[in-house]
Amino acid sequence: MKIFKQSLLIFISLMFFWILLAGWQNQELIVGAIVSLLLTMLFPKSRELFGEFKFSFKAIISLIQFIFVFTFELIKSNLDVALRVVKPTLPINPGIVKVKTKLKSRLGRVMLANSITLTPGTLTVETDGEDYYIHWIDVSSKDIEGATEKIVHKFEKYLEVFYG
Repeated sequence: MKIFKQSLLIFISLMFFWILLAGWQNQELIVGAIVSLLLTMLFPKSRELFGEFKFSFKAIISLIQFIFVFTFELIKSNLDVALRVVKPTLPINPGIVKVKTKLKSRLGRVMLANSITLTPGTLTVETDGEDYYIHWIDVSSKDIEGATEKIVHKFEKYLEVFYG
């Protein structure tokens, strides 16, 4: 039953992205279903990765909250970087900081690293277990706990609900 649930989750994810890219017409839906089914069957190892996802009502709510928080942080950091470009007098204090994560799952850690990298002003340079090395455009905290609070915590609290 677990393998079926994981395969179904992969299939639904693939179909979701197919619909986003191709549209909602009958031909595209049929081709998308065939391609998604083939990919789900051809790459059974991907089930392990999706097996880390906790499929519950609380996890779905947390995923929705994560999308809103990520979007807000993305807009906020875009405006910050844009202001620094337009107003060169604003301070820039670049550096690499070490942060820690409590996430245990591989997919959760990848999502965290990508979320940090996708927000302008931060870039995940290296990951080493629970340690992440982040290039930060304006280092406001050099200690691990302070940097973790400012960079990681806003994403991590949602990611650990649906990835652990």
